[in-house]
Amino acid sequence: MSVSKLAYCFVISADHLTGAKFLKEKYPDAKTGIGSNVTKVQTEFSKVFNYTEDDLKTDGSQFDLLFKDGDTFKLGNAEGRVISTPGHTPACVCYILGDAVFTGDTIFMPDFGTARCDFPGGSSSDLYSSVKRLYDELSDDVRVFVGHDYQPGGRELLFQTTIGEEKTTNKQLKADTSGEEFAKWRSERDSQLGMPKLIIPAMQANLRNGEMPKPESNGVSYMKIPINLLGGKK
Repeated sequence: MSVSKLAYCFVISADHLTGAKFLKEKYPDAKTGIGSNVTKVQTEFSKVFNYTEDDLKTDGSQFDLLFKDGDTFKLGNAEGRVISTPGHTPACVCYILGDAVFTGDTIFMPDFGTARCDFPGGSSSDLYSSVKRLYDELSDDVRVFVGHDYQPGGRELLFQTTIGEEKTTNKQLKADTSGEEFAKWRSERDSQLGMPKLIIPAMQANLRNGEMPKPESNGVSYMKIPINLLGGKK
């Protein structure tokens, strides 16, 4: 798929409420795009929230564009390319524009590492393959723009690194890190993490591309709160 007129491309993060609906209202011609495997995420979280197909369609139809690996798009005169990078979730993708790659929740600054893999549908082996693919396919001087920075040790906020720096200094996954080493590290780390504070309400809107759940018979829209979704850690 090649998209020639894409006004906006959104990446939604599990525990961040998307602004897609607001921006679509402000800019009706804008298109929203997401990795095509969002259908798998919708299916997984439909189980979590005990949704029926009437509650949440799991075909990705809430989004204008479902990006597959290798798809291209244009933002003005700039052409972008999609790389599928599942692991944190099945739907994760990275966007390449010129000499830059926007990695979302796939990989972070080298002194922090990579994303957690314990969300429904997550996989440390998939994330390992995804990051290794970035290392193998992109040159060392490609700029990496990360989706989060947790400022380990209280250092200043950072958001940009390079593929070369990731390959040589990423604390969890360097170019020579084995899949077994990474899976062990990631499993131990994820077992210590609590559930993100806003993931429950955010996912119920994000998987609808910003729409709230349908109002019930009293005209009120409700968010569900499942108990112990990720083990109930604090």
